[in-house]
Amino acid sequence: MRLTFKIIAAGLIVIASCGLLGFHSSPQVITEAVRKKLVLQADSFLISVTQLQQAVAQADNKPLMQQRFREVRLAYKRLEWATEYFDPLTSKRVNGPPVPETELGGQVIQPEGLQVIEGLLFPTFSPSSSKQLRLYLDKLAVSAEEYKDYFTRSSLQDWQIIDATKLEVFRIETLGLNDFDDPLARQCFRESATALSSLSEVTQHYTRSDQSRLIEYFKQAVKYLSRAVAFNQFNRAEFITAYANPLTRELSYLNKQLNLPDVRYNRLLNQDAATLFEKNSFNRNAYINALEDSATLQKIVLGKKLFFDSQLSGTMTRSCASCHQPDKAFTDGFVKNLDITGKKTIFRNTPTLINAALQPAQFYDLRAYSLEDQIVDVIRNPDEMHGNIHLSAQTFWRDRTYRKLFAEAFPGRAAIDTAETINALAAYIRSLTSLNSRFDEYMHGDKTMLNQSEVNGFNLFMGKARCSTCHYMPLFNSTLPPRYVQMDAEVIGVPKIKNCKMIDPDPGLFAIQPLRFNHHAFKVTTVRNASKTAPYMHNGVYKTLEEVIDFYDQGGGVGMGLKVPNQTLAPEHLQLSLKEKKELVSFIKALDSH
Repeated sequence: MRLTFKIIAAGLIVIASCGLLGFHSSPQVITEAVRKKLVLQADSFLISVTQLQQAVAQADNKPLMQQRFREVRLAYKRLEWATEYFDPLTSKRVNGPPVPETELGGQVIQPEGLQVIEGLLFPTFSPSSSKQLRLYLDKLAVSAEEYKDYFTRSSLQDWQIIDATKLEVFRIETLGLNDFDDPLARQCFRESATALSSLSEVTQHYTRSDQSRLIEYFKQAVKYLSRAVAFNQFNRAEFITAYANPLTRELSYLNKQLNLPDVRYNRLLNQDAATLFEKNSFNRNAYINALEDSATLQKIVLGKKLFFDSQLSGTMTRSCASCHQPDKAFTDGFVKNLDITGKKTIFRNTPTLINAALQPAQFYDLRAYSLEDQIVDVIRNPDEMHGNIHLSAQTFWRDRTYRKLFAEAFPGRAAIDTAETINALAAYIRSLTSLNSRFDEYMHGDKTMLNQSEVNGFNLFMGKARCSTCHYMPLFNSTLPPRYVQMDAEVIGVPKIKNCKMIDPDPGLFAIQPLRFNHHAFKVTTVRNASKTAPYMHNGVYKTLEEVIDFYDQGGGVGMGLKVPNQTLAPEHLQLSLKEKKELVSFIKALDSH
């Protein structure tokens, strides 16, 4: 289940504009050459779609249809770096997930494109689906025409081209090594090599003969991907650290050397991130509603004090920290905590707040689109805090210490109210962003930080165990990289109690968006700090990481015999050995923040 929730606000912010000093050809000549190449590649994509249509028309040569489909995907990968960057809406139709998507307004968008077509051709083709297949191919041909038209009339900027090429490398690291978008055709390494070869051609326009290091990095990465290695044996840790990281670092260096205009988006993955593993790679303020809501030191100090203050609750007995305890990775350790009266349990397990700022939607059912919205929901909830933020804010304003802190955090205001209170709390939660695990240090270059069992666990996570197709590296939550504007909910079939053949009755996202495919759909939570946040799942049904891994190894609810007709998790058993399960646990523990 893929659900589009929020496009990052703020548009473009021009920070600085510098002279274009580093080119060996004029900027206009280069961008025009890149644009013309994209037109040719879009035309090749259209031709490959036409050839697949011709193969389908014959209907009696299944191997030819599958081969033509693989060629279509390779043709698309040659221009993916540009289509995803410049025309993301068409790209979603062309290579989006094969499940319905729900927009913010509740509109349901039915899937089409390559991944839907793949499901009709693989593992086998049924003639009964010919009409449907031809319909999808007709739509795909229209999209290919749109690409060709777009790049024929578009005007590209050099800073956009360099930004887009680096994002494509990040896309390969996070999605391209795990069959994310070709789970049946299974040619992810070939596709990633094709995409990198195309990027190499683009960047050659910007490098002189004495600046060949970048081109050599591309050659070596393509060579590594082109080796004859089985999917489960591919060493993702080595590829990322030895090949992908040097590539993105060199692309960042090239951007500086070219002295390009410094044009900024307010987005989660910072534009100047040299790799996915820098301390400043991710922007904790990406999902704010307005720039003035950004976290500042003064807001964080105030927000921390508010976080531990029970005056926010209606009974004056519960603070935010009562359920989000720092020594338990900002969880509480309960299956489900008690309500504020202490007489019954609340609806769901308490999630961690660490890295909560790095996701565009909050709660297991994704009903809040900002941290501020989440805070309002929790404080007003009659079971959780049963508070009145307006009244609490007035109480704080009358307090001399609080008044001083509010004045420092929000200077120039004669008084404060709900907005300032919740923004300060949100600023504190944004300060809980922590991407400093041993895994991060290893991926950044310190090979002493992980042992072989942990490295094996990472490769399993990214490969055989299929974890990374929902828990996207490096955040390991379900915010889709590298644009990070979409968050996924999945139906995995969590049982009501352990070893029970009955699904948990919690409707999940269906309670917010009552659509058939939303039954029992829940946000995919982060795996970071998971060793400290037991018990697991929205209902706290599993006590240990080992139990969670066993659940996935069996194929989720369907694989365990539960009736979950809309399960989005693949029901096939993963066939993980005991050693592999232990290695997965070792790796997950290596994701703990310092």
